[in-house]
Amino acid sequence: MSWEVIPLPFLKELLWTALKLPISLPHWNFFMKSCPEAPLNPVVSPRKTELRIKKIMEKLDQLIPNRPFTHVTSTTSAKQSRATILNPQDTYCRGDQLDVLLEVKDHLGRRKQYGGDFLRARMSSPALKAGASGKVTDFNNGTYLVSFTLFWAGKVSLSLLLIHPSEGVSALWRARKQGYDRVIFTGQFANGTSQVNSDCALFLNSSTELCEYLDTRDQEAFYCVKPQHVPCAALTHMRSKNKNVSYLSKQERSLFERSNVGVEIMEKFDAITVSNCNTEKTAPVPKKCKFGMTSTVPSGHVWKDTWNPVSCSLAPIEMKECLKGKFVYLLGDSTIRQWMEYFKSSINTLKSVDLHETGKFQHQFGVDLDKNIKIQWQKHGYPLVGSLNFSVKEIEYLARVIDRIGGEKNTIIVISLGQHFRPFPIDVFIQRALNIHDAVQRLLLRSPDTMVIIKAENIREMHNDAERFSDFHGYIQYLAIKDIFQDLNVGIIDAWDITIAYGTNDVHPPQSVVKNQINIMLNFIC
Repeated sequence: MSWEVIPLPFLKELLWTALKLPISLPHWNFFMKSCPEAPLNPVVSPRKTELRIKKIMEKLDQLIPNRPFTHVTSTTSAKQSRATILNPQDTYCRGDQLDVLLEVKDHLGRRKQYGGDFLRARMSSPALKAGASGKVTDFNNGTYLVSFTLFWAGKVSLSLLLIHPSEGVSALWRARKQGYDRVIFTGQFANGTSQVNSDCALFLNSSTELCEYLDTRDQEAFYCVKPQHVPCAALTHMRSKNKNVSYLSKQERSLFERSNVGVEIMEKFDAITVSNCNTEKTAPVPKKCKFGMTSTVPSGHVWKDTWNPVSCSLAPIEMKECLKGKFVYLLGDSTIRQWMEYFKSSINTLKSVDLHETGKFQHQFGVDLDKNIKIQWQKHGYPLVGSLNFSVKEIEYLARVIDRIGGEKNTIIVISLGQHFRPFPIDVFIQRALNIHDAVQRLLLRSPDTMVIIKAENIREMHNDAERFSDFHGYIQYLAIKDIFQDLNVGIIDAWDITIAYGTNDVHPPQSVVKNQINIMLNFIC
């Protein structure tokens, strides 16, 4: 085996030094505590919403401190950094924890004095179709502890990716706050038998007359430059494209070139051997998964292409029988539309209903009259990023959709949003999540038996325009969504951890991943 061995006395001194230094915030394992909310207040004032957004933003700013960036050579280097397995063994036992000490250095081999690097740890056994994320603890002094729970026996490979150095993280966070124009929207207005196009956005700095599409209660707004002699109500379709604008310096942009994103730190490490040597210890069978269970890091592992949570157990459930008599609302982006597509392909008696809509994001509705199953997918409100025209006549904010749902024990609502918000300032996402939170709170007040499930974001392609779509942006939204919804009795499907475990790196993961996400929902409700 090829791992590096550090003399034990020096290693103990190094680890103790790291552990006893003051720790401000463990960067990438931060779980925020919600501020106390007024109990079940049906209407939240705009001023109160602003304060809630501000408090969450302050937490995130603490989490992502500004890092100096003088030259690329002073940024974190995966090649120069040193990973060391603590107490290495020839064979490990299933269930053991394997710890790796990471010391990060810059491109000149100098030890970094601060943390904040965006790292992703994963263990896998491709032959077994097995994988799990690792837990990264940041000591904020250039050292990290990376912990892997050895869930299965066999040859296990370890991976530790430097997604972005801390300087890149700081640059992305600063840039994200600076503008709404990384994506430009084009609205299509009907004008008799022809169409007129106009610029649209979440925010328009224009002296010309604007069309304002405003939800006055929730203070959600979208704007278009008003075409001459055409009413604002004539807006029918929308599309978008990336605008040639960046809030990063040329030097900062170099950090996000393909060769500098997702670089392996542990590439010289051989696979480790894990054996079933703790067979005399029979672990208790965890309880069936249900709402309100404790979240862990990692939250589970994949084995034989099947997701296995840590804190509870999943049973195989017959889908049609479970969904009998139920109305399932799938609300959000295309990652939850994948669920709709899976249901349609897996339930052969589920018939699609033509709702006579057009465009990429048209509503989908399926019904099984024999089993009285109804499943509906509906897109979330602006922003929706896509190069193909989509209809805006049926577009509405999810808080309004939820307010219209009567709810009862056979009503299930699954919400997923995030991917389309990544190119815009984080407060847009936070405000949307808070408004949905308040709508869910109102729903559960009038109908406590309604089941509401939040599906977290999937990880996505690593080399796809980091300033707009980096998983760093998604991870911050993932933290915010867990914080915002933790005071409600909702189920959480940790798609972030699941897609890391599967190693998909695809915003639309394969059907086997979608199937396992849906199986969690089925276990929640049946």
